Amino acid sequence: MNLVATADGVGRVEGDEIALLDLPWPDVAALLAAGVGLETAKAARVRGRAPLADATLLPPLGSTRAVWGVGLNYHSKARRTGRPVPDEPVLYLKAASGACAPGGTAALASAQVDYEGEVALVIGRRATCLRPEHAWDHVAAVCAANDVTARDVMTATGNPTLAKSFPGFGALGASVRDLTTVSDPADIAVRTFVNGVLHQDSTTADLIFPVPELLARLTRFAALEPGDVVLTGTPEGTGQDRGVFLRPGDVVEVRVPGVLPLRTWFRS
Repeated sequence: MNLVATADGVGRVEGDEIALLDLPWPDVAALLAAGVGLETAKAARVRGRAPLADATLLPPLGSTRAVWGVGLNYHSKARRTGRPVPDEPVLYLKAASGACAPGGTAALASAQVDYEGEVALVIGRRATCLRPEHAWDHVAAVCAANDVTARDVMTATGNPTLAKSFPGFGALGASVRDLTTVSDPADIAVRTFVNGVLHQDSTTADLIFPVPELLARLTRFAALEPGDVVLTGTPEGTGQDRGVFLRPGDVVEVRVPGVLPLRTWFRS
């Protein structure tokens, strides 16, 4: 099951249509935060249909309370940069106010703005002090993410939250895929294209801290609530790796299997 957010509320993607659901919540994060689970969306009455091609999608997780990110969590990225594999994940919060709608536009807030294609986890059950073997039980869904980063701000401040929280730097979506439909959650592919050219191509099988370990370590320090988002890191192939940063008119597309492509346009 694939869910999206529209001006008419939560919708279920069915082929080339969106089934508009008779639900009171504006997006998937709000639905999960209400404690009802994705099963409610599966069983919801369809009150109308709209062509997917004509739809203006809103952030499917626009009501999320928290977005967590992790630095250097792919072996390929460590090899590319020559950095040592960390002993502990470098975790940070990314301002949820930086959300960008699927197909939306983000301003280039500094001179060295870069893309980071990632797989995002959507929390479905409250999680504290998780054991790794129970971690997946608390994940409701996955989607694509573009963890946009101002590299020069990161260099100047050393603060990932500041470098990653500008308006439009938090694209998630374009749809949210029910985890129960993912055949192997430990091996989810992520591919990133810039102006149609493939630059990132990896899977979560290459994570330094796989999802169960990542969530176990994060929840030692912070509680995760339904509707929260946890980014899993980005593989090699970012603009920083090539010494090329985003320019006005560039379009970045992040693809995760079974999820609608997540596109973001960039302007000056």
